[in-house]
This record gives sequence, C-alpha cells and structure tokens, in this order.
Amino acid sequence: MTLEGKAVVVPGDDVDTDVLYPGAFLNITDVEQMKAHLFEGLDPTLRDRIGGDTALVVASNFGTGSSREHVPQAMKASGVSFLVGRSFARIFYRNCINLGLPAVISPDAVDAAAPGSQLRLDLDAGTVEVDGTAFPIGPMPAFMREMLAVGGLVPWMECQLDATTGVG
Repeated sequence: MTLEGKAVVVPGDDVDTDVLYPGAFLNITDVEQMKAHLFEGLDPTLRDRIGGDTALVVASNFGTGSSREHVPQAMKASGVSFLVGRSFARIFYRNCINLGLPAVISPDAVDAAAPGSQLRLDLDAGTVEVDGTAFPIGPMPAFMREMLAVGGLVPWMECQLDATTGVG
C-alpha cells in the first residue's frame, strides 16, 4: 500500500485529543459535520491547510488523552491520507488503524519534514519518503496492513467472515 501527501505539521509533544476535537462536539456523529471542529482547541487554522492529499506530521505522544474516535474520523473525512509521528498514544494509534487511517512512526522523517514537504508512505516496503529521501518506519504486522488496505477493522472483519463462511 502506497500513499502520498503534502505535509501539514502539527507542533508540540503530548497533543491531547481534547484539543484536537473538544468534548462539546462529541454528540456529532456525521463525519462531514465533525470536520468543522477538528483542531478546534489547538489551532483551527490547521483545518484550512488540509486537503485530499495531506500527510500530518506530528511529534511525540500524539493523541494522548481520551479515546475519542472523532479525531481520526474527522481527520480522514477532512482529507488526511496518513500520519507520520515520533510516537502516538496507544489508543489513538489503534483508533487510527481500526478506522483505516495509517499512522506510522519515523522520528527521522518527522525531523526532515517541513510544511509543504512531499511525503510518500510505502507500508509494504516499510518506508516513508520526505522530499525524495527514504526513512524507515516502525514495523507493521501484515494483518494491520490488510486492515488499512480495506478501510479499517470492520471491513477487514467482514472480509474475514466472508472468507470463513463463503458468503459475500
């Protein structure tokens, strides 16, 4: 699986899901409406920099705090193709993968990226390129790459059930 995107850099370590998508908007379930509140408590101007080909570049422990699925849902709906970070909070990372939004770890790629850099993620090769220079990413198990290829945990489980039952 290969994805490309233009870097949007989110500054700071320990960026909390509460500022990425504040609790006042948790009652919204339509992802199109969620997009309007992404980054609301951090920097709402970040929303204006996201397009259909965005690679979010983040620092350490990104997505700490509560286990809001709204954040990766709103990111994906807003046009974030993938995230590259120094590290991710555990629950946020799994929410991304489960919702079909690749999140990979590569501190060197984070250091090399600047706003507007061109990034290319190759999950099968285990690399992320920043402006043509390749950096290794943390290993991702085959089943997780499969999940991302089909759009997340639910579609992946449906494929697994179809394969087991012969239905579908």
